Order: sequence, then structure tokens, then C-alpha cells
Amino acid sequence: MDGPRNQGNDVGGNDYRDNARVILHTVSMRLFPPRRIVCLTEETVETLYLLGEQDRIVGVSGYAVRPPQVRREKPRVSAFISADIPKILGLEPDLVLAFSDLQANIVADLVRVGVAIHVFNQRDVAGILAMIRTLGAMVGAAERAEKLAAGFEARLEAIASTRRAPPKPKVYFEEWDDPLISGIGWVSELIEIAGGEDALPGLRLQQAAKDRIILPDAVREAAPDVILASWCGKKVVPDRIRQRPGWSQIPAVRNNRIVEIKSPLILQPGPAALTDGLDAIVKALWMAGGGPSS
Repeated sequence: MDGPRNQGNDVGGNDYRDNARVILHTVSMRLFPPRRIVCLTEETVETLYLLGEQDRIVGVSGYAVRPPQVRREKPRVSAFISADIPKILGLEPDLVLAFSDLQANIVADLVRVGVAIHVFNQRDVAGILAMIRTLGAMVGAAERAEKLAAGFEARLEAIASTRRAPPKPKVYFEEWDDPLISGIGWVSELIEIAGGEDALPGLRLQQAAKDRIILPDAVREAAPDVILASWCGKKVVPDRIRQRPGWSQIPAVRNNRIVEIKSPLILQPGPAALTDGLDAIVKALWMAGGGPSS
């Protein structure tokens, strides 16, 4: 991806307001449940596969990689903030699923030509679970969606209730490296579920990435025990983190506890984050030495 997925829309002026009005007047579905769905982000793709409703999908985001067969089974129609509108229209979708204001321009273009859209905007764990239940209801699979979401809830509770030796490791999560961006809501919650303490917890309520930009000194002062990094599709280079001025004495740097979590596991607010993403956090906090560094 080009930069953080959750950066928020900085489009100003009348274009932004026009797009907002278009989104509010999205076209209603004319067929229920929809038979032909285009998913513009990864999490709805994975959710539909988990519900056994993948045959409804006719087009996906180019970033969709879960489950692995999606890359050979479904045509790719979009990046994150851009899409091949003629290709989408050629697929004759009954419904297009989008995410957040970042996709406002794509949504506006599709609505203007009469395509039915649903825009999700989940930013925390509760929102992810609600997305699963909502999507299930939209495709006539409400009972299966409830079972899936309830299973995730039980899993989260089990991991959160695991007894671990105190104190909790302090964790800094880095979504982007230039400028430094941290504080995604669901990641902050998952760090706590995994038994850690978010080093910068106040950022989790800020949705737009521009409001979660931090100075390097903030991390140095927070002194995290573990640094988790996922640079939004760009490979994390730990040496760049180690070489930042003043960071050599951060416990995570001093003790070589800098861990990359692949973007598809943690940066999509969907099933991946609640499963493999959370497992990766638990492993980083407790399986490689465990607990805070001395």
C-alpha cells in the first residue's frame, strides 16, 4: 500500500462534501441476498470465505491474500484508494463492499452509476465483530455469522484470561516509519488482550493517521520493552529502527526485541487480526524471552 491504510481522507473543499453526500445516499440493493459481490478490502473477502459464501464474490482488492486461493479464484479490481471502475461495472455486482472515508472517491463514482454500496468503518475489536455479524446478515447467513463472531469472542476471552507473569511488557506498535505513526485502535486492544501494555494508549481513539503521527522522542520517553512494526505492506528494516537518534537505550532496541508483523495479519480490521495477528503479538511478547526486558 502507499502509506498507512488508516490515514483518513485529507481531501478538502467541495469535493469531499460532495462525496460525503453521495455516500449518505447510497443505492439500495435490489436483490437479497446479493449474488454478485465486489469486495474493495481484504477483511470482507476473508469473512465471506469463512462463512462459506465465497461463491458470491466476483471481484476483490488486489491486496486480498486470505485465504490463499483467493488470488487464483477471484479477479482483482482495486488497490486501496483506487479502483478499475469499468472492470467493476463489467462484473455487474449486486453489491460492493467498501471501507471508510479513504474509499470515498471510489464509492462516489460507483454510486453515481447506480451501484449499491455498503461502507464499513470498523476501528476496534467490537467493530470487527459487528462487521462480521452485519455482513453475515446481508448475505442471508446470520446464524453462521453469529457462530463465527461468538467463536472469535471466546478465543479473545481465553487469550485475555491467560495467566502470565507480571509485569506486563510495554509495547510500541509502528504502522509507518516516515513519519512515525502508531495507535491503531484494534491493534492497541489486541496488545492488551495478549497481555501487554500499549506504550502510547492515548492514540487509539484517533482514527485518522495524521492525528496519530508522533515524534521519535515520544517513543524514547515511553521506553517500550517490545517494538512491533508493520509498515503497511513495506518490509520492516529493524536496523533503521535501531539507528534512530536516541533510541539505542530503549529497552526493546537494547534487547533486540523488534518484531515485524506482516501487514495482512494485523492491518486489516477483520478475522486475520483476531487470529493470526493476535497470535503473532502473543508470540512476540511471551515466546521470545517473555515479559519486560531488564
